[in-house]
Amino acid sequence: MTKPDAPATGPLSGVRIIESSMLGPAAITTALADMGAEVIKVETPSGDYIRQMTWPIVEGVSLMHLHVNRGKRSLVLDLRTPEGVETYLDLVRDADVVIEAMRPGGLEKRGLGYDRLREVNPRIVFCTISGYGMTGPYAELPSHGVAYDVWAGLVKPEITDDGFAAIPEHPSVGIHAGPLFGALGVLAGVIQARATGHGARLEIAQSDAAAAMDWLRSETWKAYERPQSEVTGNASDNFERRAPGTAGMRDGVRYQFYEAADQQYVLLQASEREFWENFCRAVDRYDLFEAHPGAKFADHAVGNLPLRRELRDIFRTRTAREWVQLGLDVNVPIVSVNTPQTLADDPQFQDRFPWIPAERLGCDQLPSPIKFLDVEVPVPTKAPTVGQHTDEVLREVLGYDDARIAALREAGTLG
Repeated sequence: MTKPDAPATGPLSGVRIIESSMLGPAAITTALADMGAEVIKVETPSGDYIRQMTWPIVEGVSLMHLHVNRGKRSLVLDLRTPEGVETYLDLVRDADVVIEAMRPGGLEKRGLGYDRLREVNPRIVFCTISGYGMTGPYAELPSHGVAYDVWAGLVKPEITDDGFAAIPEHPSVGIHAGPLFGALGVLAGVIQARATGHGARLEIAQSDAAAAMDWLRSETWKAYERPQSEVTGNASDNFERRAPGTAGMRDGVRYQFYEAADQQYVLLQASEREFWENFCRAVDRYDLFEAHPGAKFADHAVGNLPLRRELRDIFRTRTAREWVQLGLDVNVPIVSVNTPQTLADDPQFQDRFPWIPAERLGCDQLPSPIKFLDVEVPVPTKAPTVGQHTDEVLREVLGYDDARIAALREAGTLG
């Protein structure tokens, strides 16, 4: 359930986060803000240049900023001034979390490292999110988002017709997984702090997160270093090893892509015998099941080209939507193959992801995929302009009066 402009609602209502961030790592708090956490983004007078970073630019502001900083308030503080540092410490006194989403040590250089912050708030949870983490030979190496997926072995160069190496289209992993792992760690730290009175210091590297998301392939390669007598393939493959992860599915037949009558593709996933039998009966080809019953579980009929040709011809007899409906009717896992551009037309997407309109957020955006069925959560507010909420935060959160705010502005602390 959602309610526009609902004050202090959501399962994380009452959690206050002070965020010092630059660029994409600010996404570490996006999901938390979506669930009701109060996020105060502390910016330099010049602001986070994420607003002009990457594409598209929507009415002068990047979509990335509009998405990752939605639901937050922006406060300008010049931390090069003593007054800026003191105001930051005032924010931390009653906060739950401080986020350092930049190269590690940025806050320490301003006298706002973890040791100093826990002097004013012993329960503070301090989380740093960076490219390669706080240790290791790459700790000081500058980086951007694609680097984490390349380093983790998720993306390899595509060679163009002109012989150049090019970055291929691919879903970004590290820049999304890093913030999600970080948010999970932050919540664990808050639970600990509220239970024990002691805060926590944690860090997450986006490169580590990219590697962790691909654990199956990495761990499979590691397992294959052991003798084949100890580590084999599936029983349905006569215990022969397959290539790790989805590379081992290329020659599958009962778990494979097929072209439908409308030139769209679907994915058949009849690897269990029950699903395979249901499919063969539904298309009036029970002879295929009798000839190729396969194993009870995890049988992809790898390398069975005669069967693959039969299925290719069968799938050309119905449209993609009709195949999905058949799957629903007879209990067979079949799904349409979408693209990021066509996904919004899929009825499942339309049911689960009602767009948050541009009129509210500056561009059409997806809501959180987390759906609380019995708790009201707020609809996010539009990502802030630089310092949009400076006076509001100083008054409402810190209780500063007009004279004190004016003095800070006169000193240049507020930009």
